Amino acid sequence: MENMYNLNIERAVLSSIIFDPQTYEEIAAKLKPHDFYLPFHQYLFAAMEELDKEEKPIDEEFLRSKLASKGKFDEIAMLDLLSANPITNTAAYIAEIKAKSSKRALATLATEIKKVTIEDDLPAEEIMNLVEKKLYEITQNNTDEDFRESKEIAYAMMEEIERLKALGNSRLIGTDTGFKNLNEKTSGFGKGDLVIIAARPAMGKTALVLNMALRAIERNEGVAFFSLEMPAEQLMLRMLSAKTSIPLQSLRVGDLIDEQWSQLSAAVDELSRKKLFVDDGGYATIHHVRSKLRKLKGRHPEISMAVIDYLQLMSGEGREGRQQEVSEISRGLKQLARELQIPIIALSQLNRSLESRENKRPMLSDLRESGAIEQDADIILFVYRDDVYREAKEKEKEMKARAEGKEYSSDFRKKPEEEAEIIIGKQRNGPTGTVDLVFQKKYTRFVDASHSPAFEIVYEDSNVDMREGHIDIPHI
Repeated sequence: MENMYNLNIERAVLSSIIFDPQTYEEIAAKLKPHDFYLPFHQYLFAAMEELDKEEKPIDEEFLRSKLASKGKFDEIAMLDLLSANPITNTAAYIAEIKAKSSKRALATLATEIKKVTIEDDLPAEEIMNLVEKKLYEITQNNTDEDFRESKEIAYAMMEEIERLKALGNSRLIGTDTGFKNLNEKTSGFGKGDLVIIAARPAMGKTALVLNMALRAIERNEGVAFFSLEMPAEQLMLRMLSAKTSIPLQSLRVGDLIDEQWSQLSAAVDELSRKKLFVDDGGYATIHHVRSKLRKLKGRHPEISMAVIDYLQLMSGEGREGRQQEVSEISRGLKQLARELQIPIIALSQLNRSLESRENKRPMLSDLRESGAIEQDADIILFVYRDDVYREAKEKEKEMKARAEGKEYSSDFRKKPEEEAEIIIGKQRNGPTGTVDLVFQKKYTRFVDASHSPAFEIVYEDSNVDMREGHIDIPHI
């Protein structure tokens, strides 16, 4: 048990604060009361925190009075502490206290695991979730990051500028989205970006992100895919259809001619060598995603993006309602993207209320549980296909006519390729607006529109009038 704590080191740090109270804030930024082993040392450090908030001196007399009023003062322990030699360089001592605190937390967790596994007989899934959560808390407690200095930041930025210069005139500075038109407007997905792709059902929410994943693995990059709704085999089926141009329905029933069998065999052989990793367990919390993605990225540094399909199917740990859970999930995904330096793409649902509008193109307010998602996301993309609504409207008219005993002739014709819009609702480092794609329904495949339409830049300031021949610049 001696390797789990060191009372002399704890006394030295606490004694240093009493002899030089100005060091308290620096030490308090790295240690918490529970990091100390001896209960009296925990009480003393907590009392120091209270005195600091009350703007009272952190000295022997005030500490004695504070602890005595709570019945937690120990004369002998205080004398032992005051007899310790105060130190000037506390960094190594603080690191040692932190390390031993983490060891004790891990030992406690081991005991807790044994209890919930054997005595309480909890389900394995619940136990693993508890372990992941506790391990994350221990990891967070052991994190000790200080300010980055100007010199380090400046040189890091210089390296990044030189990297961009080496790309020549390429607008792509982040991870390739797989679509030329989208790359031009976003410069790619940035390392550490949280990208939200949202749509109503039947718009191709999943198809778009699968196309992105396919093009990434074709570039020999790695992709992690958390599929909470669809088995991995179905994801692969859609990828194979998009890659081979064999209709998805033909693949589903195995209705292929000899040439298509050859195409399929070659595509399967190629994709089997790519770095696509799918978790299709159907259940995920932010701790589950964090734990699995950290391990995967450690083993496969070539992972260039992670996909969550979809965000609303993730389970939260909170007990304060779904809004709080979604906030925890979106913030956790953003932090994880920054930590692993990859974009995390999360699919999201849209509120049903937009269906009642005449113009059904999505807006930020249509995001389900939008507050936290909108705040944490770096890029928010909406998938919109007008033909989906046109077809639904025509069917509604036809059914109404039949119910009234009337004949109805529709002008609407299904097309093998439909116009699609990717609406950039938010971009932290770029403009919002619309990018045109084409959706090839048979292959569940999005491709760039052949033409290059003017990109509509939308300014939030209502004083900007972008009508032809009239540009009114707002006053600064």
